[in-house]
Amino acid sequence: MKRFKRLYVLSGVLAVICGVTFLVSRYERRREEIKNSDEIILALAADDVTALSWEYDETKLAFHKDETWLYDADEAFPVSEEKMKELLGVFESFGVSFVIENVEDYDQYGLEEPTCSIHIETAEESYEVELGGYSTMDEKRYLSIGDGNVYLVSADPMETYEIELKDMILHDETPDVDQVDDITFAGSENYSIIYQEESDATYHEEDVYFVSGENGYLPLDTDTVKGYLSSIGSLGLVNYVSYNATEEELAAYGLNEPELTATIQYTTQKEDREDSGRKTFVLHVSRSAEEKAKVKEEESSEETDTPDGHEPEAESVPAYVRIGDSRIIYEITETEYESLMAASYDELRHQEVFWADFSKVTQVDISLEGQTCTLTSKEDGEETVWSYEGETIAIDDFRNALAYLKATEFTEDKIYDKEEISLTLYLNDDNFKMIHIGLYRQDGNDCLAVVDGEPTAFVARSEVVDLVEAVNAIILN
Repeated sequence: MKRFKRLYVLSGVLAVICGVTFLVSRYERRREEIKNSDEIILALAADDVTALSWEYDETKLAFHKDETWLYDADEAFPVSEEKMKELLGVFESFGVSFVIENVEDYDQYGLEEPTCSIHIETAEESYEVELGGYSTMDEKRYLSIGDGNVYLVSADPMETYEIELKDMILHDETPDVDQVDDITFAGSENYSIIYQEESDATYHEEDVYFVSGENGYLPLDTDTVKGYLSSIGSLGLVNYVSYNATEEELAAYGLNEPELTATIQYTTQKEDREDSGRKTFVLHVSRSAEEKAKVKEEESSEETDTPDGHEPEAESVPAYVRIGDSRIIYEITETEYESLMAASYDELRHQEVFWADFSKVTQVDISLEGQTCTLTSKEDGEETVWSYEGETIAIDDFRNALAYLKATEFTEDKIYDKEEISLTLYLNDDNFKMIHIGLYRQDGNDCLAVVDGEPTAFVARSEVVDLVEAVNAIILN
């Protein structure tokens, strides 16, 4: 009997619990019913906002407007106006997907301790936007603006506000160059490059960049110069080490006396650009003072190898750049540094021994092992036909071998040994009628190229052998 009474009592308690649960759930649904909504809960014009601050995790950032935007903690910090517009643009017309009204338990939405708190001020009002957790059903962010409701939003403000101070900086820019008028180098290189569309100083019609030499202007390789300018334009100026460099910092990073300064005069001519016209861009490049001292010490030391005779493995060394008089110092990679320092005449000039368009060549006189031969060309309709001793020949291997003769090192060394082969090329060019190239053996690896009587460069002997074999193939056939 007692057992049945105990069961009746337990059944009654269970019924009461179920009843209370049912009533509570109906009460909660009545108090915190989720409704669809397309309401715009904030409409703040970016121009009306006078202060913006936010914090998440350990990050706290605050900015105020005084004609321009300023960083509260240090007004010397250059603030990006575009980044501020992006941040404020989130709330210019901020809509929601769902609204939960009459909220009492903010903790269940992650709003008791918000993920991020955003404070916005205008001249008349202030707004507090708090970001909570995610809805487990659709992974939308819970959000509160202090009006007693909780909102679910499709566009999560955290995607824009989860940034650091470095993301707020107004970075220096490298130029979008349409045309370079001249480039001047100072420091490790000291010379100027000029732009000239038409010149009698070259036999290649695409040559437009020149340097002044003892006997007139000397052509540079247009693609190489453009590549150098591209290395400047593609610099990733994002990793700053100081945004308001002191004189001491400039000295520490080696930028009080840069290793190289490039000054570029250029013109922008695009009709849709408001800043069209002639402009000047200055780039300073250097390693740190400590690294420069280390390199200088190593260069002056006679012992450059380790005791076992092997070269020590080179460490990756950062370098630094500064744009004009900007107070921002950026760190760049060793690869970027090496590209910027590759500014010498020898690095920017044509690397080929003969760089003319081969279509300009009308005849080639060849001297090889005491014998001479002549290759001639004539036009046959739209084609150029080459011949040797009256027989039509294939010229491709010879032309390619000539094009592959490239400098391994430029030199003015006047000491050379046995002649391997010499060529006299006759050109259809008003300024250059002929070019003489002599190739002389230096050792088993190198030959010296002498162009028009002037020692010019060392070339790989294997490339000279390929040229000799191409000539022999023509003669023997």
